[in-house]
Amino acid sequence: MKDIRHFFALKREPFPQDVSPHELYELPGLVPLRQRVEFAVSLGSVTLVTGEVGSGKSTGLRYVCHHLPKGSSTVLSFTAADYGMIELLRQLLLCFGIVSSSYKMTIMMKQVRDQLLDIHARHMLPILVIDEAHLLREEVFKQLHLISQWELDSKPLLPMVLCGQDMLLEKLMAPSARPLASRVMGRSHLEAIRREVMFEYINHHMVIAGTKNRCFSDEALNAVHQGSGGLLRRANSLCKGALLAAAREKNSLVSPEHVRAAMSELL
Repeated sequence: MKDIRHFFALKREPFPQDVSPHELYELPGLVPLRQRVEFAVSLGSVTLVTGEVGSGKSTGLRYVCHHLPKGSSTVLSFTAADYGMIELLRQLLLCFGIVSSSYKMTIMMKQVRDQLLDIHARHMLPILVIDEAHLLREEVFKQLHLISQWELDSKPLLPMVLCGQDMLLEKLMAPSARPLASRVMGRSHLEAIRREVMFEYINHHMVIAGTKNRCFSDEALNAVHQGSGGLLRRANSLCKGALLAAAREKNSLVSPEHVRAAMSELL
């Protein structure tokens, strides 16, 4: 990356994973995603975010969380793995700064609920955001709704945003997950982006990296879109690889050949 920054006179690494929310390129699907999440949160419901690998789901979550009202909500977020209900509760307690070694679900559930009620007592709304939720075990989808029940389910205690690949929907369609699925109020599916949006996305990232020069030819931009299938993560990798190939050839304009060279390095 130093070669790229030096040759193209960039102030920072282009196409990083940790772009700050206020610098994100506002893709066409982000505003509708935010609106659906905000609506579901206002109802105390569950909302889903799905999409292919590399379609920008995690970035979309960061965008949404950044725009949630800071003074009236508390976001509790973590990335899932092959967790059962006990481990999920343990991760949720960690969001409160509580390290639990218990294996008794009733005790952990009470600890979580006490923390949630404390947040409500401070006139704040806790919002649970789980990335990679499709990795969770079936037992979690069977019992996750229990966390949000309060006073015989008369009041919403914990709105949820579940984000993952399409198999998340399959898990929610299981009969045992029906109590949780019945609380879903909105679903956003992130699609591969169109060619013209990809052009704007790449140019935006080059500008925030610190250059106003044209670094990609139109043919190279076409090659990135075709090679990535419109998926952002792969497009980012292709752009970085193509920039490196161009820098090594002392070429200030990325060509389709540079993109194809980068493509040969990817799986």
